[in-house]
Parts: sequence; structure tokens; C-alpha cells
Amino acid sequence: MLGGAALLVLGAAFWGLSRAGLRGVPGDIHYQSGNVRVYFPIVTCLLLSLLVTGLLWLWRWLSSR
Repeated sequence: MLGGAALLVLGAAFWGLSRAGLRGVPGDIHYQSGNVRVYFPIVTCLLLSLLVTGLLWLWRWLSSR
């Protein structure tokens, strides 16, 4: 339940940031043609992966001391 709540808060934060004008980082793929709109946040995914990996590494390092 805590994981679901965390995902809910994260989703709301990303939604709020996109409504405020932050629509990803340079390198994300945007395609729009007629009725088709595709957005693939490849660079955002890579940055989030690096951030989460760093936080997990830090948590493990601090908990082993």
C-alpha cells in the first residue's frame, strides 16, 4: 500500500509539473501527425534510473555503517 501511495504522489507531481510547463528534457522523443501523438521520454527515463540507482546506493552505504 505504501508503494501504491508513493506512485500516486509521484504521478501527481509529474502531472503538476507538466501542467506548469515542464514537458521533459531535451532528447525525449516527440512525434505528432494528424490524430497521432507519440511521446517517449527516453532521456527522462535514463535520468530517473540514475537518480534512483544513486539513492539506493547511498541508502545501502549508510545502512551498512
